[in-house]
Amino acid sequence: MTSGSNPFEAMMKAGQDWAKSLNPALDTFMPKGFETMWPTMSADMMEATMGKTFNPEGLDAKTRLLLTLTGLTIMGAQADAQIRLTVRHAREAGATKQEIAETIAQSAMFGGVPAMTKAMTLANEVMEEDAKKDRDE
Repeated sequence: MTSGSNPFEAMMKAGQDWAKSLNPALDTFMPKGFETMWPTMSADMMEATMGKTFNPEGLDAKTRLLLTLTGLTIMGAQADAQIRLTVRHAREAGATKQEIAETIAQSAMFGGVPAMTKAMTLANEVMEEDAKKDRDE
């Protein structure tokens, strides 16, 4: 490494090169492509896997997904694909647009306004895409 070079960039490049050597397909991997491989689970399936089915006294799937959305937003809304998937699943689990917006807005207190803005933009994109799909069907 030469003086003045960014050690973080060098470390990231080394990690990327290593990952590509293990799986050459990672060279063209796009997070948005990951989303299309992961279908939205049905509300019943989500309730069975992460809701009250196995823990009747616990949180329901919708609440767990809204909590997940809070965490993803507070992290700085860095995980675009995960936020989009979580919003899609939360809607399927019964969360309203208002509940999603309030969850993200509340997160600004802990993650900051830029994180909230990014997460809100992603959530709105998902909800608009889903509304367009519903109209087209």
